[in-house]
Amino acid sequence: MTDAGALAAVGTKPPDRRAFPPGFVWGTATAAYQIEGAATEDGRGRSIWDDFSETPGRVIGGHTGAVACDHYHRWPDDIALMRSLHVGAYRFSVAWPRVLPTGTGAVNVPGLGFYDRLVDGLLEAGVEPWPTLYHWDLPSPLEQAGGWPARETAERFADYAAVVAGALGDRVTHWITLNEPWCSAFLGYGSGRHAPGRTEPVAAVTAAHHLMLGHGLAAEAVRAAAPGAELGITLNLYPTAPADDTAGAADAARRIDGLHNRLFLDPLLRRHYPDDVVADLAATTDLGFVRDGDLSTIAAPLDFLGINYYTTHVVAPAPYPGAQIVEFQATGLPTTAMGWEVAPGGLHTLLTRLTADYPPIALYVTENGSAFEDVIAPDGSIRDTERLAYLQGHLAACADAIADGVPLAGYFAWSLLDNFEWGYGYTKRFGLVHVDYETQQRRVKDSGHWYAGFVGADETPAT
Repeated sequence: MTDAGALAAVGTKPPDRRAFPPGFVWGTATAAYQIEGAATEDGRGRSIWDDFSETPGRVIGGHTGAVACDHYHRWPDDIALMRSLHVGAYRFSVAWPRVLPTGTGAVNVPGLGFYDRLVDGLLEAGVEPWPTLYHWDLPSPLEQAGGWPARETAERFADYAAVVAGALGDRVTHWITLNEPWCSAFLGYGSGRHAPGRTEPVAAVTAAHHLMLGHGLAAEAVRAAAPGAELGITLNLYPTAPADDTAGAADAARRIDGLHNRLFLDPLLRRHYPDDVVADLAATTDLGFVRDGDLSTIAAPLDFLGINYYTTHVVAPAPYPGAQIVEFQATGLPTTAMGWEVAPGGLHTLLTRLTADYPPIALYVTENGSAFEDVIAPDGSIRDTERLAYLQGHLAACADAIADGVPLAGYFAWSLLDNFEWGYGYTKRFGLVHVDYETQQRRVKDSGHWYAGFVGADETPAT
């Protein structure tokens, strides 16, 4: 938790490239279901996002990821785009159902071959591959068998991790197990806003634990297959502040910070679930699904922690006596097209908190970006000044955090391309590169041109 005033601080100074140390990793990021398309090609199986997006009313406009950005066929051109942006690293996700169509069993050789070619293409272009093993596309048969609330899913995830690391571990030196397990658990099984669309509170908490267990088991599998690689996990973390100085607001902030941040950070980095969060959950579950040895598995040593940051939470108790819910309050800051407040100061707060409150670990911002309404000018340019300012403000916050002693080692802008934005379909654009979904034409936006100049300042221009 922190002070609401600190979260509201919006950086106005431009970032100083010299503030970032030598070897700092500059990258961009995507996710498989959001960009790949080719949903029925080369033996790919179905995922929960295929099922969810094809269910009427689940996704705006009835959009699906069946074609998306057609990256499955256009990846060489997209790698060329990365080089034009001067990024040195690319964070992408591997689609579990493309590699193991039913989630287990025989490997789909053509599907795994796609990632083999992608990794080789990246390395040939001088771009370091940073694969994420799970970015929400659980194979449908595993969901039908219980999904993440079932312990067996964690075990199947480790088997899948072993397959991918065994195939790519001779060339890939950085691995991420999970992307945003909070979203997988609480949006997928709690609110139902994400696939698989279930609204079962106990299942959501159970899924959170099994996702973390799956991380620990997958970490063991990756280290066995690629012992020299560095391994981490990516969490979406939100600095959380009370809306006022009342005890009720302070408790609301504590509860949201506990359920959203500490429920994942503490077992990873402290080997236990927070006592206050366990007490908060007692009315719902006794955590009987946590078995002896689970927390030791979850707390397997990490080489780095990935952080996805977009905005902050300012909370107050809900105006209903006795209700165990809170209100999320706006503070008057500018907002993105997603309705999220733009608060670069929150990123500085988050990075310094992690450094102060948890054991030392290298940190990477693995996602940070913004959706705005883009307009293509008559000359074909896209002058996305709001997104450019967002980038500058958050990179300035990163520079300030480094100056304050935070071991920040890299930054990945979200996203390389406009893409399928989950429940919002194709109505929200986060890309540094604009995608015309009818023609698949790519156009680098002004924010992308600026990012290329900033990160490539110490690099010989790509040819």
